[in-house]
Amino acid sequence: MALITEVKPFVVRLGHGNMVIVRIRTADGVEGYGEGTIPHKARAIAGTIQDFAEYLVGQEDSQIERHWQVLFRNSFHRGGIIQSTALSAIDQALWDIAGKRFDCPVWQLLGGAVRDRIWMYSHPLGSTKEQVTEKSLALIEEGYRALKLQVSGSPEPIRDRKAVRQTYETVAAVRDAVGPDIALMVDAHGKQTPHVALEIAHALAPLDLLFFEEPVPPRNVEALLTVTRACPIPLATGEREYNRWDFREIIERQAVAVLQPDLGHAGGISETRRIAAAAETYFMQIAPHNPRGPIVTMASLHIAAATPNFLIQESAIQPRDAEIWSEMLVEPLVIEDGYFALPKAPGLGIRFNESLADRFPFEPQDVRHPKLADGGIGDW
Repeated sequence: MALITEVKPFVVRLGHGNMVIVRIRTADGVEGYGEGTIPHKARAIAGTIQDFAEYLVGQEDSQIERHWQVLFRNSFHRGGIIQSTALSAIDQALWDIAGKRFDCPVWQLLGGAVRDRIWMYSHPLGSTKEQVTEKSLALIEEGYRALKLQVSGSPEPIRDRKAVRQTYETVAAVRDAVGPDIALMVDAHGKQTPHVALEIAHALAPLDLLFFEEPVPPRNVEALLTVTRACPIPLATGEREYNRWDFREIIERQAVAVLQPDLGHAGGISETRRIAAAAETYFMQIAPHNPRGPIVTMASLHIAAATPNFLIQESAIQPRDAEIWSEMLVEPLVIEDGYFALPKAPGLGIRFNESLADRFPFEPQDVRHPKLADGGIGDW
């Protein structure tokens, strides 16, 4: 162990947003890295990390749980996306230091691996069913055996025939193209009311989905249960819940089959482990949410390796970001027959050259909101 001498945030433009990276340095020269990314709130996350640094500098790096408790509880106004994302980044960086200090991957410090490889899925993005189908086939050619598609159409509140029709046509076209052995999921992004979500779910049921994600907006378990009780497809949710207390009611009321904590928002490695353990007692699986950069991806793989009720891991690697990924990964991520191998590098398997922040500087993001047919405000 050693004293922490520096906690510094960096903002790096990544794809459609800005990635926040924290570097923690210790007195004996070990560096750990974490990621806390909300594309439209990068400056707020970086500022919160700087606030946390006032406590962390001068503390021992090995006291990961003590530091988690202090940063969470001493804020008085606990939780929330900004605080939780900054805390998540700090937690990842401290685990990264621990792995490097003991010269082993983080999953070994979590009790060792409970699986030999990690099932992955990716996103065939496109605005038409033809584009989505083409991208799906390209991802299968790359080695993926699981894909997540999006609900189409605009979120009208009572009946959304366009969303039902377009979503069914797109998913059906992909299912026909990829065959029965590829796992498909559909993400509704929490836009729908329970009635619209159920219309979509019943339309999709014959297409054999692994799960239907975020059918309704978060933080209304009764609305989620309305869908669960009548839905023929397993449900998933959790990307907008930020700690075990946020997940508690969803777990206790068995509102979904799959939880999706995001290691970049839900308290990092430490808290995601606790959420997964609570879910396991109710026979729920976890599929960590991750449309983020290299550090959250690697941290998620370490959780996947050591978590018994892990199901599948989201991957958001995009060709446009290839330079950043290749510079930050100690070992390349290779998809083979639908799986990533277990990470082998010490710590999280991340390196970082701060020149990335100069080459890919912060860029303000467009935050135009979706509109309904009548001009009203829709959900993103």
